Amino acid sequence: MRTLSLHRRSALALAGGGLFAGLAPLPALAKSEDWAALGADVKAEFKWAWDHYVEKAWGKDEINPVSGTSQSFFIEGHDLGLSLVEALDTLWIMDLDEEFQAGVDWVKANLNFDIDGDAQVFETNIRLVGGLLSAFLACEDPVLLEKAQDLADRLLKAFDASPHGLPYRYVNLKTGAVRDPETNLAEIGTYITEFGVLGELTGDERYYAAAKKAMMHALNMRSPIGLMAANIHAETGQFISRNASIDVYADSFYEYLWDAWELFGDDELKVAAQECLQAMIDHQGKRYEGLLWFPMVDFQTGEVTGTSQTVLGAYLAGLFGQAGFKAEGDDFLKTYETMQERYLIVPESTDVTTAMPRTLRTGLRPEVADACLNLWQHDRNDRYRVIAATHYRNMKSSSKAAFGYTALRDISTRPMTQGDNCPGYWWSEQMKYYYVMFAEPKRIDIDRLVLSTEANVLQGFVRPS
Repeated sequence: MRTLSLHRRSALALAGGGLFAGLAPLPALAKSEDWAALGADVKAEFKWAWDHYVEKAWGKDEINPVSGTSQSFFIEGHDLGLSLVEALDTLWIMDLDEEFQAGVDWVKANLNFDIDGDAQVFETNIRLVGGLLSAFLACEDPVLLEKAQDLADRLLKAFDASPHGLPYRYVNLKTGAVRDPETNLAEIGTYITEFGVLGELTGDERYYAAAKKAMMHALNMRSPIGLMAANIHAETGQFISRNASIDVYADSFYEYLWDAWELFGDDELKVAAQECLQAMIDHQGKRYEGLLWFPMVDFQTGEVTGTSQTVLGAYLAGLFGQAGFKAEGDDFLKTYETMQERYLIVPESTDVTTAMPRTLRTGLRPEVADACLNLWQHDRNDRYRVIAATHYRNMKSSSKAAFGYTALRDISTRPMTQGDNCPGYWWSEQMKYYYVMFAEPKRIDIDRLVLSTEANVLQGFVRPS
């Protein structure tokens, strides 16, 4: 269990000078933890933030929690209730049934995708298709499934337009016109969980087939050392960079290889997941000053091409644990635990050679908590809950604003300098990760739980009897 002395050692290590020297640490964890009480605190904070969203930004994509204003996410001037849809299954898990039903009623009355505007295919799938599907699995209201299918059908046009079945980055939701063929692994390969569940619920095999075809196209172009470049062209079908990445441009591609096995028993993608992870371990894993990192490398040679790692990369620690590489998962999580001890909020991007931040802003990121949940599911070791509890408390101390939780402009100041935006994923991701780990809610079977990259529950609900 982490104690105050750990934080003091971190502060002393920085006291010799530099950007973060002399900054006071946030409160330490107690030696013992009442997990149920901490879960109740997470629920109370979520309900508090939700009430402000209802008051200040109901039906809008995202709330700006400092000013109490709102902003669009997908298509300027056409809000699609992003935060509301993202919050639905979290509300349900937390037994906030009145709030959940109000959100469902808004979706049924107001959510319409017949919009003459370009939506990013990847983001629209993981946030809205996934959010609607998880809400449907919670309450079985058929209108939610109908809306998820309507939206997925519009997104399929981005796949159909490519000669290789690789979706363009944007599609016009009304006309089906596509644009931006220069894309990446994440944006061509993060569909199989949502599309697969949709296919099972509707009996339509097109969705799974389209998602898998795109993934297999890239997998079949792996280099002799087993790596893929992160960037690819939807029209030519060829890689357009040489950089292999575990985080930006690629992260959720690898998550969905394993999820296809857990959800649908796809042996081919299970093997691909394990092969890809082994290749990362063999050719991307690098140790700098004792910490394990996975910087970008040339996908053909394994030569390091960039020395930055983003906080998004923390997901890989959890994926390693899921796929049978537990030692590597623990080793990589330790890197982010060290960064959390040192900076309190893990920097958005870090120079792996120095472990110093490359940027001081951060987007209220959930990936460390995500990794902790996936590793904790494996063996219920409280070590992972301790790291997640620190993550939660540091977020609460730094990002709580007048009308909710906000991204940060500068993590080096004390107090940290706040921005003014709550990203939609906050409602679906970290607050769900915390609550599931701490409260062990009765509406979740943790042993069966499978979450999308956006933390939408696609398996593991326990419906009230």
